[in-house]
Amino acid sequence: MTTHRSLMTAASALALSAALAIQPGFAADPYPEEELAALASIVRDPTDLPGPLERREPATVRVELETIEREAKLADGTVFRYWTFNGQVPGPFVRVRAGDTVEVTLKNREDSFMLHSVDFHAVTGPGGGAVATQTAPGEQTGFTFKALNPGLYVYHCATHMVADHIQAGMYGLILVEPPEGLAPVDREIYVMQGEIYTEDAFGTPGLVYSDYQKLLNETPEYYVFNGAAHALMGDQAIYAETGETLRIFFGVGGPNKASSFHVIGEILDRAYHEGSLTSAPATDVQTVTVAPGGATVAELSFEVPGRYIIVDHALSRMERGLAAAIEVMGEPNPEVFDTGDAVLNAAGH
Repeated sequence: MTTHRSLMTAASALALSAALAIQPGFAADPYPEEELAALASIVRDPTDLPGPLERREPATVRVELETIEREAKLADGTVFRYWTFNGQVPGPFVRVRAGDTVEVTLKNREDSFMLHSVDFHAVTGPGGGAVATQTAPGEQTGFTFKALNPGLYVYHCATHMVADHIQAGMYGLILVEPPEGLAPVDREIYVMQGEIYTEDAFGTPGLVYSDYQKLLNETPEYYVFNGAAHALMGDQAIYAETGETLRIFFGVGGPNKASSFHVIGEILDRAYHEGSLTSAPATDVQTVTVAPGGATVAELSFEVPGRYIIVDHALSRMERGLAAAIEVMGEPNPEVFDTGDAVLNAAGH
């Protein structure tokens, strides 16, 4: 007897086979302007994360993830069919404490084409949970794990082809706070870097599709922060004030490229290398190397107002979408930084 599960699994396999057979070079499908304007954003607000844990005792934490495949804006006029956790990129920020018991539920929406799963790098157990959560459309799975090691960890889909599921948006971060918690800061934000491999060149309007040869060759068309090209700019920029300390939880979904994480015009006060919270942080850091599937916790303060740009210091990637703005408000501080006007005026120019 053929079951709903077997039918959907077969459909997923056929969809993947068809996708692999697509040859690059076809023009992107046009996307009606009214439908483009109505698309909900794929971009997760970098301030969308739970605050520091106040409790100091272990607890049971329930994490509910839903895998959702949906079309959304990748760049101006360009639309891509993302695969997501809970509808945005990155997936939700998960915050637990060392010693907590974490109960994970994974639901795959009925309208999905593909099997999906989740692998938490914070898990001690087979596949990080992926073995237990290979989930067909319309199905639900789950597992439980003990959060043993403090740190900032990536999670991602681990269904074949794993790199494809990741490039389509299936990644996020889980923070395992140490028992004593983290030192207080004024603001925290959540930013992840990824790559997207499309048949059509960067900026081609319309609905674009994944190119599996480019994926295998590691030649992406787009580099993204929080899911889309130049997403965290303009109205979606990050805001801070002078005198504040900002903590950035930064991760690289990948699937392939490392990041040279850098904030133009600032120096990181502290950087927790490779997301380790039990090692002493490096201080006064200009650039942090973050591997695909890796993370860092960076803290910085602002003495001077203005616009600061988060980049990967492989700077050609800015031209393919990789830049985020931090708009810092406050009074000018010419003792620390001056535009040169005062010097010119003093010289009589």
